Amino acid sequence: MLLRSLLLLLVIVGAAPLCRADDGYRLWLKYDLVADAAQRTQYRAAAQFISSNGSDVVLKTAAAELQRGLQGLLGQPVPLVAKAEGAKRGILLAIDPSANISGGAASKDGYRISMQGRNLVVTGRSGAGVLYGVYALLRQVQTGQPLAGLNLTSSPRIQYRLLNHWDNPNGTVERGYAGSSIWKWYELPQLLDPRYTDYARANASIGINGVAINNVNASARYLTAEYIQKIKALAGVMRPYGIRVYLSVFWAAPKVIGGLKTSDPLDAQVKQWWAAKSDDLYKEIPDFGGFLVKANSEGEPGPQDYGRTHADGANMLATALGAHDGIVMWRAFVYKAGSADRFKQAYEEFKPLDGTFAPKVLVQVKNGPIDFQAREPFHPLFGAMPKTPLVLEVQITQEYLGFASHLVYLAPMFKECLDSDTQTKGPGSTVAKVVDGSLDQHRISGIAGVANIGSDRNWTGHPMGQANWYAFGRLAWDYTLTSKAIATEWTRMTLTREPQAVATIVDVMDRSRDIYVRYTTPLGLHHIMGQNIHYGPEPWLAEAGRPDWTAVYYHKADSVGLGFDRTARGSNALSLYSPGVQQQWGDPKTCPLNYLLWFHHVGWRQPLSTGRTLWNELATRYYTGADSVTWMQQRWASVKPQVDAALHADVTARLDIQRREALWWRDACVLYFQTFSKQPIPAPFAPPTRTLADIKTLVNLYQLK
Repeated sequence: MLLRSLLLLLVIVGAAPLCRADDGYRLWLKYDLVADAAQRTQYRAAAQFISSNGSDVVLKTAAAELQRGLQGLLGQPVPLVAKAEGAKRGILLAIDPSANISGGAASKDGYRISMQGRNLVVTGRSGAGVLYGVYALLRQVQTGQPLAGLNLTSSPRIQYRLLNHWDNPNGTVERGYAGSSIWKWYELPQLLDPRYTDYARANASIGINGVAINNVNASARYLTAEYIQKIKALAGVMRPYGIRVYLSVFWAAPKVIGGLKTSDPLDAQVKQWWAAKSDDLYKEIPDFGGFLVKANSEGEPGPQDYGRTHADGANMLATALGAHDGIVMWRAFVYKAGSADRFKQAYEEFKPLDGTFAPKVLVQVKNGPIDFQAREPFHPLFGAMPKTPLVLEVQITQEYLGFASHLVYLAPMFKECLDSDTQTKGPGSTVAKVVDGSLDQHRISGIAGVANIGSDRNWTGHPMGQANWYAFGRLAWDYTLTSKAIATEWTRMTLTREPQAVATIVDVMDRSRDIYVRYTTPLGLHHIMGQNIHYGPEPWLAEAGRPDWTAVYYHKADSVGLGFDRTARGSNALSLYSPGVQQQWGDPKTCPLNYLLWFHHVGWRQPLSTGRTLWNELATRYYTGADSVTWMQQRWASVKPQVDAALHADVTARLDIQRREALWWRDACVLYFQTFSKQPIPAPFAPPTRTLADIKTLVNLYQLK
């Protein structure tokens, strides 16, 4: 009896790792045993050894990552050998600077995976290229793709592919919804959290090659000798994964920590201070990436404080970099109180400066003209600055998209911007072609995503939020990929490989962003969320620190209709776009309904292309959007047998929150706008059971400090 009990205990203990709940820490890098025995046998036959041809540090990382991945996926170790072994079949890793790998400006990061004789060869022009090829090969195995006859070539379309962290020295994260910062500044440089390495692995696996580690509302502290040593330690972790570290810098640092009387970019002492600081950084971090700057925006200091331009400031920093291999990314997110239309301000400040920026300067532009709303038209600066390389900035963290409570897959939003046609050089002049430099023949190009990463065990708070980090990296590498293709990859690598479950989950993901827009800001409504924390609805907000922080500034609801008139009859912001775009968007009859209220004040009884009046269409979208969350819940419930139980329960609970808050949004907005339209809720929808006063009380509770 005792022996039987001991044997049973051993069985239970031995099986424990297999039954362990998925806490999300491994992200999409789950190197679990391939379940299909026949597939596993084929993969084993093709990967009997690994060999690499050099001592490059990133190449060594590639070999180690391939060995680690294959051991987990194949259930047996794959030896790393000095050279190919006789009759065995293996995987060769090779750097070949002259390899014929097609691609754009960043083709040095490209790779080729091909059969050469008996062996599968991963070739890159650099160690980073080989590393990206290794992750692509592992992705093939993780998603159950064949290796026989594999011939895959890929190069990134954009050169600088960065995450922007809005992390602060005290460990907080501005607009962070997944815990505190992963950077433990008080432990650095002596203690290096293993999480830093796993973070670098995750980024490299999707092609991200740069990290701006601190908030654009920057602290001068990062430029002190103490913090340069801390940053050096982080750079040492990132380097083997082909990732460079960048700093957001505080414009007034020469005064705050340098003891100077000014931060005027044309002052000789200021120039000298920044040049010396650049030398200090490169002495400690030879592959330091450069500077990210937010200046003269939302109260931050900048060159305009001294009567200088953004170009004066950016060019001074570019000169300070000297011969070092670094860049300056100067953000175009600027606006001042008192403007009749905040939509226009970045354009008005930066368009006249086109052609005046130094070669090392890129201007970083948000995807839309306001501020990361759930849906925005593309920013009018795209296509308007042909002499200046522009970085596209998107927000991965869900500041205006339900934080970590709502399931919103953002690849469709990123794609919507990238695929938008500026028409500045005729049809096909997409934002993507502006950003990758091909439209205007720029030698450098960049894209940045504001990170959604925190100290939560699963990194992103909402388990499905991991897909947005993943999608950003994949689109930064290749913006021609479809949202569904990326979602399918991620789902198969992260959640399940059962075909029907994959199809169900991908369908939910692909529709989720449109569903969110329908129950929050349909038809082009924008900036009607709760003040300060930007959570929940507050369309009645009329008083704030400045007019353009209110909701009424944007929706312009009155007894006549709804929407911001940005045609020539209104603010004329539409004139900032090319004639082709103006022609389409300038007429309410041809303007896409998704942008209608961005550009037009439309009468409540005005018929739309759907056959409904504006009021009836608005109410219909709010109601069907909220109802669609119930559909999401039902579809997610149907995949329960195929998804880890703990992870499934987590998402189920968050969908319950999302359903409740979708009804909150629906009732708040329908009841509020009804006070202007004076129209009944259209059939077959039932009026809300709570009053507008009830909703306002709920919102006030959310705003309590």
